[in-house]
Amino acid sequence: MKLFVGLGNPGKKYQHTRHNLGQMVINRFVETLRATSLTNKKLSAQIAEHRDSKFAVLDTYMNESGFAVSKIVNYFKIDPQDLYIIHDDLDLPVGEYRLQFDRGPAGHNGVTSVIEQLGTQAFNRIRIGIGKPTTPIDIEDYVLQPFSKEELVIINETIDKIVTEILGP
Repeated sequence: MKLFVGLGNPGKKYQHTRHNLGQMVINRFVETLRATSLTNKKLSAQIAEHRDSKFAVLDTYMNESGFAVSKIVNYFKIDPQDLYIIHDDLDLPVGEYRLQFDRGPAGHNGVTSVIEQLGTQAFNRIRIGIGKPTTPIDIEDYVLQPFSKEELVIINETIDKIVTEILGP
């Protein structure tokens, strides 16, 4: 069984921000598969299931993602090699993405939390570029901003590519 987790922050305030890009991807998987998401308070997540895969949006804040991921992995007995963490990445231009395995957090606090709680970095990551700020702004403020209209077009195309790549044509 594979587990796909989209990192982000809970609540409407953060829903359309750069930092919630992982959750945006999971939501597209759920829409595409017409899966039903169920809230599981015990696991601190909304989880949808389709065939041999589960798709989770966490109810925890980004920096505490590892606690919920660990609960889900343990509950469903997911091998970390079958775990896919989907998240925003400042080091990639808007719309670029990379599927990587067994990599360090590269400064991403949500990924750091997952590694700390699982005790391993031997899981898959889908890193999606949000680019770096073009004006002087704190990184924390930048990642909590919504995408521009132009960026959103690129991001939606990227999300579609990722979903197609994972699910197949």
